[in-house]
Amino acid sequence: MSSLQVRELPEDIYYQLKKTAEQEHRSLAQQAVAILAKGLKVSSSPKERRLALLQKITQATVFDSETFGATPEALIREDRDR
Repeated sequence: MSSLQVRELPEDIYYQLKKTAEQEHRSLAQQAVAILAKGLKVSSSPKERRLALLQKITQATVFDSETFGATPEALIREDRDR
């Protein structure tokens, strides 16, 4: 996961962030991520992220042995022979 460092953060913003983090029972980092996600209109909810990922997986192309060009047994044998 990436990290972000904010330099020269105004004290009033810091204290407001700290206050809202306490009210929401979150750490400063968690609260900052929640606020950034809301501002960028990106879901920070783990449940929503999982649902989106599951939808993406179900829409993905299925690779069978004909498409991929090898059977699972052949791939396992290749790995064991290395």
